[in-house]
Order: sequence, then structure tokens, then C-alpha cells
Amino acid sequence: MPQLSPLVQQPPAALEQALQRLGRNIRTARLRRRWRLEDVAERMGVSRFTVADVERGKPGTSIAAYLGALWVLGLLDQLEAVADPDRDEEGKALEASRQPGQAPRRRRFDDDF
Repeated sequence: MPQLSPLVQQPPAALEQALQRLGRNIRTARLRRRWRLEDVAERMGVSRFTVADVERGKPGTSIAAYLGALWVLGLLDQLEAVADPDRDEEGKALEASRQPGQAPRRRRFDDDF
């Protein structure tokens, strides 16, 4: 059996909270549709245990399972904003700081040929 990464074994609190929140949101969406775990699992092509792991926000569950659940529930389009480069204010600021401040000066050429 492969070793689990430290990120899976002991995820940072922020990551753990985000996964649990996502799992709760997926569970709420499923319950609002009055679908059983088995219904979602069948549509995703996975076991009900995988769907339960998604709803618990388990860090070892693949991202494909989370995305599959969102897809089945019709919520996948909400991910468009995730990691959108246009919303990455820190990345844009770093990029701008590496840009030259002004255009290079033009050289003057002698007309003596």
C-alpha cells in the first residue's frame, strides 16, 4: 500500500476546513434533491463509500470524486472562478513588480557614415 503524504495525513487546518465545507455543501445539495448516496454514486460510477468520503471532506479522496459529485449535482460550472488568473491579486502584483518601470531609452545614432 502506498504511503499517504503528510498533506493527507495531517492537512493544514485551512485545507481541512475547506474540504469539510465543500463536503457539507455537496451533501446539502444532494439532500435538497432528495437523492440517496447510492443515487449519486451510481451516476458518478463510484461506490457509495466514495460519495460518503466526499461528503465528509476526507483529504485522501481524489479531486475527481469531488468534481464528479459537483458534476452530477449540476454545480460544476461554479468552479470557473476557482484559481481564475484575473482574480489572483497577489500574482498580478508580483508580475507587475517584475515589469520594467519604463521603456528603454533610445540610442542616438550618428549620421556620419
